Amino acid sequence: MKNSCSRTDVYRASRLSVAPMMHWTDRHCRYLHRLMSQHTLLYTEMVTSPALVRGQALHLLDHHPSEHPVALQLGGSDPAELAEAARLGAQAGYDEINLNVGCPSDRVQSGAFGAVLMKDAALVARCVTAMRRAVDVEVTVKCRIGVDDQNPEEVLPEFLSRIVGAGIERVTVHARKAWLNGLSPKENRDVPPLDYPLVHRMKELFPNLHISLNGGITTLEAAEAALAGGLDGVMIGRAAYHQPAEILCQADRRIFGTGADTSAQTVVEAMMPYIEAHLEEGGKLSSVTRHMLGLFAGRPGARIWRRVLSDGAHRAGAGTALVREALEQTVEQSILASQPRTV
Repeated sequence: MKNSCSRTDVYRASRLSVAPMMHWTDRHCRYLHRLMSQHTLLYTEMVTSPALVRGQALHLLDHHPSEHPVALQLGGSDPAELAEAARLGAQAGYDEINLNVGCPSDRVQSGAFGAVLMKDAALVARCVTAMRRAVDVEVTVKCRIGVDDQNPEEVLPEFLSRIVGAGIERVTVHARKAWLNGLSPKENRDVPPLDYPLVHRMKELFPNLHISLNGGITTLEAAEAALAGGLDGVMIGRAAYHQPAEILCQADRRIFGTGADTSAQTVVEAMMPYIEAHLEEGGKLSSVTRHMLGLFAGRPGARIWRRVLSDGAHRAGAGTALVREALEQTVEQSILASQPRTV
């Protein structure tokens, strides 16, 4: 399959990206996000190289043509296996292959990949070298500022120097340490303090390296500030999932300087043909609508929207009629909320 985007397109798209999130950023989620923003770079969930190469789980590479620009994130630590997984990803049509050097979960640690690789920059360099030799699309890295008792001021520059020497030109830095012992994956997303100034210093040390900031960014205003401060890109995670309209519906205009804003209501309407096609293929409504629950977050009718979809999407025979019912009730509630109260 031919990739839809050039390196220039992907480079531009990386000004704003939606983070790879396990169990969340699947193909249905990415299709939804693409309806809100034509330019934001989207990432898959992390896919392990053993699953692709040894398990032949090539269905994990499925994606819709409209998702581009879209990147595949791989997890692994064996250079040859990662090279083969990268080749499979490029062959499937992904515009970028990203190596996970940031996930702190126990499962990832036991597989000797993810954040634990911050302890072995030389191995990471060998991995990305092998991956780059196997594919024509760009290979990138997502990392932490360090793990456990490492000193980020010392470790991060050395790590970046190693991967730059291996040919990496774009990196995303989650501006927190990962504590592999003592904190759960959930705690690792919030407890270790953020160090944005360190990431900015890395940009000064590596001016030719495209650096995206990740961690704790929950608004477009914060993204705009990071870009104005000299960083090349911003990656937003949970906020882009739980309040997608707040982040993505204005992203094209505000971050990329082109296009008109979208709205949650028009996005729901645009999802209908996709949902119908999914159901005709034997899929479940809830597989799609679970990603849509936050579309009206913070707005009148949000509670009704979530309740109607959450209560009904799992029922036998549930389809687009339920989604339209939820939308109608949400719009009605929004109209009522906007009317002046009479005394």
